[in-house]
Amino acid sequence: MNGAQALLKVLVESGIEICFANPGTSEMHLVLAIGKTDAVRPILCLFEGVATGAADGYGRMADKPAITLLHMGPGFSNGMANLHNAKKAHVPIVNIVGDHATYHLKYNSPLTSDIPAHANICSNWIHVSKSADDLAASGARAVQAAMKGSGKIATLIAPANHAWEEASEVAPLQSIAPIETVLPASIEEIVKTLTNGKPSALILGGRALREEALEVAGRIADATGAKLLCETFPARLQRGAGRVRVSRIPYFAENGMEFLKTYDQFILVDAQVPVAFFAYPGKPSLLIPEGCEAKTLTTNDTCALTVLRSLAEKLNAAPDPRDRQARIEVPPPTGALTAHAIGKSLNILLPEQAILSDEGITCGLDIYNCTESAAAHDWLTITGGAIGQGLPLSLGAAVACPHRKVVALQADGSAMYTVQALWTMSREKTDVTVVLLNNRSYAILNIEMARVGAGEPNEKTLSMLNLSSPSIDWVQIAQGMGVRASYAHTADEFHLLFAEAMKRKGPCLIEAVI
Repeated sequence: MNGAQALLKVLVESGIEICFANPGTSEMHLVLAIGKTDAVRPILCLFEGVATGAADGYGRMADKPAITLLHMGPGFSNGMANLHNAKKAHVPIVNIVGDHATYHLKYNSPLTSDIPAHANICSNWIHVSKSADDLAASGARAVQAAMKGSGKIATLIAPANHAWEEASEVAPLQSIAPIETVLPASIEEIVKTLTNGKPSALILGGRALREEALEVAGRIADATGAKLLCETFPARLQRGAGRVRVSRIPYFAENGMEFLKTYDQFILVDAQVPVAFFAYPGKPSLLIPEGCEAKTLTTNDTCALTVLRSLAEKLNAAPDPRDRQARIEVPPPTGALTAHAIGKSLNILLPEQAILSDEGITCGLDIYNCTESAAAHDWLTITGGAIGQGLPLSLGAAVACPHRKVVALQADGSAMYTVQALWTMSREKTDVTVVLLNNRSYAILNIEMARVGAGEPNEKTLSMLNLSSPSIDWVQIAQGMGVRASYAHTADEFHLLFAEAMKRKGPCLIEAVI
C-alpha cells in the first residue's frame, strides 16, 4: 500500500468515520483511498471554513474527532477562523493538510508556504510527516492528541510524495488515553470554601454543562447554597425542561459585573475567570468583584463529572437536585415578527433533544431566554467569537446526530461568511432548519459603536454597518443551492413555517425579516 492508504487504514482503526473535505492536487492520493472504502464518509465542503466549522459541530456532539482534508497553507488558513472557535470550545479535530512533495519545496512554487507556522496559531499538536511510514503512524498519534482532555486540535501535514510512496504495514494502534480523572489536591479546600458561609457561585463551562454533570452540580448547590452559573459562550449546554437550571453570565461587561457583584467567591469548573469580551474605555477587564476569590476545581484536561461526584460525596449532598427547569407553556405569538416572538415559537415547537446552533448575535439573547423552558435540547454557541461559525456548526452537528432535529439561529451578516454550508446541507440531506434572522445590518456593531465611545457616527460611518444596499435575498440564495426556503414577515407566518419545518426531514431555511 502507499502512504495515503496506510494513513487511512490507521485513521479508521482509530475510530475516524467522517472527513470534511476541501482537497486539492496534493491530497489526491488520500481522496482516492477514501473513495475505495466504506469506512469513512467524505463530505465535500466548498470552502475550508465550512469544513473546519463542521468538524467543530461534529466534535461537540460526537465527542470524538472528524478529519478535515485541507489543501496546503492557503487552504488551512481559509479554515483558521473556525479552528479558532473550535480550540476555544476544546473540541477534538484532526486536520490533514497536504503539502508539496519534499523535493519540490525548494523551488518556491506559488502555493509554497510555512504550513507549520500557520498551524501553530490554532493547533495543540502539529507534525510534518518524515516518510510514507511516518505519515501512517502519525495518523494514530494525531487522533490520540485530539482526544486528550475534553478535546484538542491536531494537525498532520502530509507532503505529497509521502502519500504516493510505498508504506509498510503499520503497527496496531495504541489505546487512546482516557480523560484524566485524578482528583485535584485542592478538593478539600474547595469543600471548606463552599461551606464557609460566604455567597458563592460555581461557574460551569466545557463538559461540566452536560446533563449528567449538571445533575451533580445541582446536588452541590443544594448542599451548600452556591449558585450555578454558566459561562457566556458555552460549547454545548444541555438545558430545557427537566434539566438542572444554570444562569448564563451576560455578554455586556457592565451587565456581567452587575450580575456577579453579589458573590464573594467563585469555583471554576471547566471555566475561566469571567472577562469582558472586549476592552472598553474606563471599564475593567475582569467581571468579578475586586478582591473576591476564584478557585479552580477542574480544567478541560480533567474529567469534570468525576471531580464533581467526588465533591458531592465529600459534602454529603442529597442524591437528587431540587432546582429543575419546569416546562412552561406559552401562547403562540402573533403580530410583528421579533426575536422574542421567534423565541416563543421555538419554545412551543422544538422537539425533544433538538440541537440549536446560536449565531443569532443581537437576537440570540431574547431567543435564549424564551427557550429556557422548552423541551430538553442542546445549545451550541460561538465560543471564540469568530463569526461565520453557525451554518457549518449546525451541518457538523447534524452529521454527528442524524436522528435529532438541528436548528441554526443565524444572523444575516455572519451567514455570508460561510454561505457555502447550505450547498453541503442540501447535498448531504442533513436535517437542519436555518432560521435566518435578517435585520439587514451588522446590528451588534451599531451597539458596540456607542459602547466604545468612538463618537457620533455619520452617514458614511453607518454605511459600513448596513447590509440593505443591496438587500440580500436569502430565500433565493438557499433555493439556488437546493435548500427549500420561504419568507416570514409576521410572527404568525413564522410560527406556521417553523411548525412545518419541525415535521419534515431535510434542510430548509426560513428567512425571518425582523
